[in-house]
Amino acid sequence: MSRHTEAAVLSAPRSEVAIASVSIPDPEPGEALIKLEACGICHSDLFVAGLEKLPLSPLILGHEGIGRIEALGADRIAGASPFHSGDRVGITFLASSCGACDWCVSGRERFCPRQLNSGYTRHGALSGYAVADVSQLVRIPDGLASEQAAPLCCAGWTAYGAVREAGIASGGMLAVFGMGGLGHLALQYAKRNGTRIAAVDVSEEKLEMARALGADITVQAENAGRTLTKEHGGVDAAVVLTASPAAIQQAFRALRRNGTLVLVGLSTNTYELPIVDTVLKGITIRGSFLGTKQDLDDVLQLGAQGAVTAHVETHPLAETPALLERLRRGQVPGRAVISFP
Repeated sequence: MSRHTEAAVLSAPRSEVAIASVSIPDPEPGEALIKLEACGICHSDLFVAGLEKLPLSPLILGHEGIGRIEALGADRIAGASPFHSGDRVGITFLASSCGACDWCVSGRERFCPRQLNSGYTRHGALSGYAVADVSQLVRIPDGLASEQAAPLCCAGWTAYGAVREAGIASGGMLAVFGMGGLGHLALQYAKRNGTRIAAVDVSEEKLEMARALGADITVQAENAGRTLTKEHGGVDAAVVLTASPAAIQQAFRALRRNGTLVLVGLSTNTYELPIVDTVLKGITIRGSFLGTKQDLDDVLQLGAQGAVTAHVETHPLAETPALLERLRRGQVPGRAVISFP
């Protein structure tokens, strides 16, 4: 007799997310069955829910999952796997990769053209149980609460990678556009590197949180480019964590000559590139997606040490649809995390 669990399910493209009963699958060779303890809710869940077409439907959302391994696939040979039943592990957006392409063999699995992604091309972790490839699981350090660890598996990993991509030397100025789930973590990572921070957002509540976390400058998003340039001499780099074209435009305007613009937020929107300024000012534009495996290990260790802390509010699975709507409206001041009993 098959077992069932509750999950946050997107039944069809652009449909409402609902809590539904789903079958608990058995792990295939190379997989693990994980009993979830916590899972963060990400803007990427909204992005997937808004797509016109889905590669998998119905779809269980979620890619910031923390739980314990309940069972391993039948191919597991004693001593051949780094994981065992009872181990606490993390599920990320990178569900699997081919392991053989140029990107995989050079430690850049996140760019594998044959990758599968949790909560998008593979069922995700907003569920009482989830199946995941053992090869992409990450071990969660002792002493790091599951509710704190969950957002680090995407928000923390992505923010850390974006700050690294910005490439600012100690003492330089970084503008962080969007002080939500990723932004408040990016600020903390950058401050540890001796970087000066200009936090930008439309919400005064989020800017207040940024000040409490040590932001050197806080700026309202409207006309942020002019403010940062005229009043502060511009910034060496800007990380844009929102998908708003207006935010990208303001971030571009805020850059000093030879500045770097790092784009992170996902959107189907377009942005018109100012070619003359890009060329004559020597501007670098980069996309940043997740980070390296070492980045993720660093993020989890910083979390375990209490050096970087996610602002988390916990909720039961039943509140997922309402939380997604709050997130859409920009009303989550950090990271909403589902806690499983």
